[in-house]
Parts: sequence; C-alpha cells; structure tokens
Amino acid sequence: MTKALPKIALGAWAWGNDGTFGGSLTADSLKPIFDAAMNKGLNLWDTAYVYGMGTSEKTLGSFLKGLPRDSYIISDKLTPQCMDYSSKTPVEDMLDIEYKMLGIDSMDIYWVHNPVDAPKWITEVAKHFEGKNNVPVIGVSNHNLAEIKEADRILKEYGLRLGAVQNHYSLLNRSSEDSGIVDYCKENGIQFWAYMVLEQGALSGKYDTKHPMPAGSGRAETYNPVLDKLEIMNAKLKEVADKYNVAPAQIPVAWAIAKGALPIIGVTKVSHVEDAVKACNVELTQDEIKVLENTADSLELNLIRMWEKKME
Repeated sequence: MTKALPKIALGAWAWGNDGTFGGSLTADSLKPIFDAAMNKGLNLWDTAYVYGMGTSEKTLGSFLKGLPRDSYIISDKLTPQCMDYSSKTPVEDMLDIEYKMLGIDSMDIYWVHNPVDAPKWITEVAKHFEGKNNVPVIGVSNHNLAEIKEADRILKEYGLRLGAVQNHYSLLNRSSEDSGIVDYCKENGIQFWAYMVLEQGALSGKYDTKHPMPAGSGRAETYNPVLDKLEIMNAKLKEVADKYNVAPAQIPVAWAIAKGALPIIGVTKVSHVEDAVKACNVELTQDEIKVLENTADSLELNLIRMWEKKME
C-alpha cells in the first residue's frame, strides 16, 4: 500500500451500536462526522464486521458510496469468533461479506482481530493473499510479543510480511511498551496502532464522580468505580492541555503520537473530529510525557478488558 496515512485513524466501533458505549447512533447523525473528517484530511477509517455484526461497516460503506477509492483508507478485521470454521475458503468468505457491506473490492489494512486459535487465522490470511496483487497491509491486534513474532514468521513463509500491530495502549495501559512490543515494531518497520487511547472517554475530562458514564454501558462498569482516581489523571491532563490551549482529551492522543503510535480515535460527534485535528498539532515535550506517565503509574489501575489479556 502506498497511500500516506494521517497521524490518526478514526474508529467506527461505536457505530456498530452493540451496547459497549451506551446510546444509539444513526447514519443521519454520523454522516456530518464523516464529512467533517474527510474535509480535514482524516480519511483513515477503522472498522470490523463484529462491530454490530456488519452495522458499522454498512454505515461507513453508505458514506463511501460514489467517492474515489483513493480518497479514503479502510482498516478492517477478521474476527476469529465470526469465522466459518467449516469453510474451505473462510478468509475469502469473510472478505466478501465485508466488501459487500463497505461497497469496495479491496482493503488497505487487514487485521486478525485477536489471537483466538492462533496461529490458524494468520496462516489462513497468508494463504489467501499469497501471490495476489493489491495485498493490504496485514496486521494483528490484541496479540502478545510471542504471537506477533509467530505471525511475522508465518507471513514471511508465504512471501508476505507483518506490517502493523494494533493493541490497547494508553497512559493507563502501557503493557505493550513494557513487554517489548513497541520496540519490536520499531526495530522491524511494523507500524504500531493504539486503540482506546482515551479509555473510551475516561481520559476526556468529561466524566468524574459527579458525572459518571452512562449507566448500563460496558464502559461504565469498568470506569465508574475508579472515577476518583481518574479525576487525578484528568486534572494533570488539563494542566498540560491549558499550556497548549486545547481540551484535556487532546493530550492522551498527542501523547500516543509522540510515542510513535498511530492512535485510533472513536468519533460519534463532529467535535471529536475537531479534537483529533487539534491533537495532531500538539507536540509534547519529554518532560511533559514523563510527568503524565508518572501520574498514571501512581494510580495503579488495571484496565485490562474482557476481550484482551495483559501483554507479557
């Protein structure tokens, strides 16, 4: 793939309306967000079939209709739990579904979403794309270092290579750094993507003990019990944000960029796009990065979610 990537990917996880975030979104409410992003040059979209079982992809696809294929970049995923294990062509089957939902005939970046039954699915992806033209960047998500190295080795056996790794990575969860994954990626020319940089809004400065997350949502279960600690982190984020005349939510994103990661930012409001643009322009100093990380470490939070594991 020769397309230049923006500093930030925009995530359409919440567009799947699967209950993780609370509330419901419609294509009509999301279209202005898509338009605003494209107008600002943020044209890298991250989705997955499992986000609402096609809902996210279908919504995004309705916005892509009629646009030149080279004007946007699509990052999509193969989720093992959604695969047909009885099929002789499971990757082709899944891609056909995703192509139909999105209204496209090629992927720019394609991920194995998690390591369930690893290394079966990276092997199946390698077999599917071996010798083909227009092969996407192939990546793995939620994999630990041993699984990443295994995926890299398998892809090379088929004349391909691992081009990207996507893990939960934020000020409050730096296990991909501590485990050597980030360094491995740098040393091997693999782009490291960071999802949940804002911890699903917990690091946006919008929630505190008096203003908890929406009851009944998946994120509320995780973050509402520790809002007192998150207030300390958000106060430090605000302190740094004030220096740059931006909102606190821009700082964790700027931090990820400064660390060499490509953050994925979930967008459900036009203001989220505007925030992302501002975050691209903030260049934190090493001292600021250290203060933020020290503050985060002092809170001793464990925010590993049900679908992931600690990166070791």
